[in-house]
Amino acid sequence: QVQLVESGGGLVQNGGSLRLSCAASGRTFAINVMAWYWQAPGKERELVARITPGGATNYRDSVKGRFTISRDGAKDTLYLQMNNLKPEDTGVYFCYCRTHTDYWGQGTQVTISS
Repeated sequence: QVQLVESGGGLVQNGGSLRLSCAASGRTFAINVMAWYWQAPGKERELVARITPGGATNYRDSVKGRFTISRDGAKDTLYLQMNNLKPEDTGVYFCYCRTHTDYWGQGTQVTISS
């Protein structure tokens, strides 16, 4: 079992920045891919960014150049640095990881005011 706890969400103005954190605990040695997902109001959950154990990353097109995903193995923590935030980035951001199964955090709300 792995537990994921997100933090760092909040309300910021258009063009602002936030850094989300996701602390993993439990069988963290078994974690393979980690990722951030985003769910806008009334929409399905979508991938924002993912990172492999080797550090390879990929991003959804709308956040390329603005968001950076990183992983601190020593702290078992996943980060998402979000810069130049836009109102359309508003939603709940979920941390995800995979071992032999999928794990999700509870989500953290991010709201960008125009």
